Amino acid sequence: MLQVANLEVVYRDVILVLRGLSLEVREGQIVALLGANGAGKTTVLRAITGLLDIHEGDIAKGTVTYNGTEIHRKDASQIVKAGIAQVMEGRRVFAEMTVEDNLRTGAISNKDSAKVKDAYNRVLEMFPLLASRRKDTAGYLSGGEQQMLAIGRAMMANPSLLIFDEPSLGLAPMLVAQIRDTIVDINKAGTSVLLIEQNAKMALSIAEYGYIMETGKVVMDGDSKKLLADEDVKEFYLGLHSEGGERKSFRDVKHYKRRKRWLS
Repeated sequence: MLQVANLEVVYRDVILVLRGLSLEVREGQIVALLGANGAGKTTVLRAITGLLDIHEGDIAKGTVTYNGTEIHRKDASQIVKAGIAQVMEGRRVFAEMTVEDNLRTGAISNKDSAKVKDAYNRVLEMFPLLASRRKDTAGYLSGGEQQMLAIGRAMMANPSLLIFDEPSLGLAPMLVAQIRDTIVDINKAGTSVLLIEQNAKMALSIAEYGYIMETGKVVMDGDSKKLLADEDVKEFYLGLHSEGGERKSFRDVKHYKRRKRWLS
């Protein structure tokens, strides 16, 4: 469904952020893209969704292909119409608008009023709390409620592929579990998912396949269960620290362990 091939992204014609990155999402999958702050995860999202130019970024090399069509030179509205929607980091709801109006902005590219109505009813069925608060001002919702609203707004576009950017950020563990279950439900209903996260345990627990990024490159990828069981992934992403108490980069962890094997 989605294929990112050998992508290089430069900001302001100077700063190289993505360095030959490749990944793919097959139809029906949940795929996790993991990495620490500054790894380039959000830049991947911008490259896929057509938002690079807003941030003075440009694709120097590589392609983004969706259902067999190259989309990396299309603008954001064209990409939404093609079937890709996103839930941005930090939720980004329109705080002064009502819940209902926030949701309807997600369907702005859809001119079919019947489909918009169906999508609206489906979102309210998925999130009963939003249904009960649809006339409330979005800025007064809790963080978890705003995340539900952000997801619902993205679903109003009837996407075939939904991209989440750090959906667990700043949420309590109980709310993280709710968001995780919501992502699973959305996927079961037929929407493919690219889940961009720092929370490796949550993301890999529901993903079929995972990619780990560092400094603009994929440094490891594979079946999510194998990644969860990998000692290096555990050491760097699941809270375990390296010898001496200092956390290394993921690449340093791999290099350090290779060196130990060579010396032995």
